[in-house]
Amino acid sequence: MNGTQVSLDNPKSLSKLSDDDFQALLLEGVSRTFALTIPQLPNELYGAVANAYLLCRIVDTIEDEVSLSPEQKRYFCSEFINIVKTGVNSEPFAVELAPLLSEQTIPAEHTLIHVLPRVIEITHKFDPAQVEALATCVETMAQGMPIFQAQDLSAGLSTLADMDRYCYYVAGCVGEMLAKLFCHYSPEIDQHRDQLLKLSVSFGQGLQMTNILKDIWDDAQRGVCWLPQDIFTEVGFDLKTLTPETNDENFRTGLEHLISIAHEHLHNALVYTQLLPSHETGMRNFCLWALGMAVLTLKKIKQNLHFNDSDQVKISRKSVKATIITTRLIGRSNFMLSLLFNTVSRELKTPDWNYSLPTSTCNPTDIDAPEGTLSSTDSQTQRTNHV
Repeated sequence: MNGTQVSLDNPKSLSKLSDDDFQALLLEGVSRTFALTIPQLPNELYGAVANAYLLCRIVDTIEDEVSLSPEQKRYFCSEFINIVKTGVNSEPFAVELAPLLSEQTIPAEHTLIHVLPRVIEITHKFDPAQVEALATCVETMAQGMPIFQAQDLSAGLSTLADMDRYCYYVAGCVGEMLAKLFCHYSPEIDQHRDQLLKLSVSFGQGLQMTNILKDIWDDAQRGVCWLPQDIFTEVGFDLKTLTPETNDENFRTGLEHLISIAHEHLHNALVYTQLLPSHETGMRNFCLWALGMAVLTLKKIKQNLHFNDSDQVKISRKSVKATIITTRLIGRSNFMLSLLFNTVSRELKTPDWNYSLPTSTCNPTDIDAPEGTLSSTDSQTQRTNHV
């Protein structure tokens, strides 16, 4: 390395790293959570999943960049879709985009754009089926996110169905991509392909809804609200009046209802995980750690409905460590995982309330649960499900 220290602050210094080390360093810079969970995957999956996350992060960087106009965002997203599909023109794309990024974009994302050609080079080392899964995800995300970015979101989304669509574009399609990669990796897993693809969208939505609920007030400072008005209309609250100073029991009731919906999505995430072979402990840990942290975050929100800052509902490092230890101990047992989920998340449900689902949704109670699971409907109130 001729004495040059490898650092995200010096993009050129990354050039001599192996592909895996290169992607690992970028992941540490842009997402501590995924830098923790992705390495749990089997070696044969690590590279593709790490690359997929970086591709999605590039789309996020474009969409979140305050200096870009809506037209510029559409242009760069469209170009990036073609680059991921073909592997062509990545260098001029990076050269054109990098100088436009503002200081509000974190340094690691600046670096990610500078080294984008290497990321794309890695993408096109994978099998065609893997590249297709990654490209489809990027195309869905890059075409869907601008639809919502162009809207006036100061007063929230109109309906829960709108939230479902938003969550699909930013997280559900990622779930589908991961399910495809998992099935490509293992013929045993591929036997459950249809179920996994259905449940994967719900898995993604559960995680995204948790983030939306946690970040209500951070988003509000940017003049953005991702909450669905119809859920709050039902309890008599208008999201147009929402401020960090809001102290309204009806608003808190609406939050409880959204927590209940998110909980059911996370139950689907559990069923998804239980469909993975018990001997694939790394894959199960990858799913369970994200699931466990989401459940604990929802619990903190439910216990602190008066919160007005995301730090107030952020789970502690101790809780993260406990999640990791617990899932490692019982992660192979579907029965114990169901028992733990039902015990820990019981308070997240709203008794005697359910949401009328659109006819196009799939109720996970119609999906056969893996052998050895304990249904979350046992001794519980009626469930509200969205897949």
